[in-house]
Amino acid sequence: MIAISLIALAALVVLLSFGVPLPYCFGGALMSMVILGDIPMEGTMVWGFSQLSNPVLLCIPLFVFAGTIMSESGIAASLLDFVNIFVGRIRGGLGVVASVSCAIIGAISGSGLTGVAATGPLLIPAMAAKGYPRGYATALVSNSSVLGLLIPPSVTMIIYGWVTDTSILACFLATLGPGIAITILLSAVNLYMARSFPLELEPPATKKQIIKEGISCTSRAIPALMMPLIILGGIYGGIMTPTEAAAVAVIYAIPVGFLIYKGLTVDTFLKAAKSSATAVGAIMIMIVFSLMLSQIFVMEDVPQALVSGIFSITENKVLLLILINFLLFFVGMIVNDITAIILIAPLLLPLMEAIGVSPVQFAAIMGVNTAMGGVTPPYASILYLGIRIGKVQFSEVIRPAMVLLLFAYVPVVFLTSLWPDLSLFFPRLFGY
Repeated sequence: MIAISLIALAALVVLLSFGVPLPYCFGGALMSMVILGDIPMEGTMVWGFSQLSNPVLLCIPLFVFAGTIMSESGIAASLLDFVNIFVGRIRGGLGVVASVSCAIIGAISGSGLTGVAATGPLLIPAMAAKGYPRGYATALVSNSSVLGLLIPPSVTMIIYGWVTDTSILACFLATLGPGIAITILLSAVNLYMARSFPLELEPPATKKQIIKEGISCTSRAIPALMMPLIILGGIYGGIMTPTEAAAVAVIYAIPVGFLIYKGLTVDTFLKAAKSSATAVGAIMIMIVFSLMLSQIFVMEDVPQALVSGIFSITENKVLLLILINFLLFFVGMIVNDITAIILIAPLLLPLMEAIGVSPVQFAAIMGVNTAMGGVTPPYASILYLGIRIGKVQFSEVIRPAMVLLLFAYVPVVFLTSLWPDLSLFFPRLFGY
């Protein structure tokens, strides 16, 4: 069965390399398992579709819809202005605004694509006008938008908690520490790189001007800032489940977008609804096929065989964690984060528990690694969207994107794996 599983994974990779849509890639791998392994499909199909009725999955369309409304309504623009008050006047400050704003927007949408769609059209032209190379501005906004996958609530952590039967709230908190660390490192790397750019700095402002501007931007940003406070406060205060919080986020975003920021119209609202429905439909189809494939692996004891095989090579915990990080990084490069988690988490969780890594820490390890795949070719969906929004060539973006990845994300990957407190501090603080 190990040989058949490897053939199925090889079929998956080959189909992906030919650009076949993701659900059909998993369908092809599933067919190879059924044909070569003589596995009955009826029970697996019934089980797979029954999993879609889980109320936890309601979080996904609701958070995606809330994030899409946010990007259309002007909520994101008010958040950018608010962050700009504090750091916008220092050299390289606009780049820090990008990183911090994407972290805040991540606390609303739970999606990296929403982050780059909401901030890219505003920040990339603004940074280019101030003297940043347009390719660098695109790379920074794209890399920062990945924080939407780490700063809670996160769609990927909802999926991880669901497939591994781990507390979703604990998973949310597990990626908060790494997300904050990446935000700080992205800001620091940006400040260092900005020294070589011919930036046009903001003229010095008087204390009176700063206070006046601060009051104006803060008052305008209050409705937008209330959104993450309501979501996270409701979840961690025990008032709402994640699904209920996602519904409240949508209900709150609609009147705020229509009546306060007035970026929403009937046309843009319907456009946001259609875009969200299309995205969620693709996600759900992909979830069914990848979930069925993962279930067959579990039924045939592939995870246990994998654990035994890896332990026959080495039992050194540090070496195993390094190898697992390389594997997760590679998987994240060829499939999206949700697919990677559904496929890999059930396979590797027994191994992680065997070497003393808790499911909550493993959530953070998977979250950071698969998030990097969003800006790492060949998959790199967030980076490609950033390139389209920034109207630049791939060659202009790839070098600064990889520099930011190397000095901001890679250190946090190894810290998350080798220093458990980075991912477990907040879960322990809240009693998980």
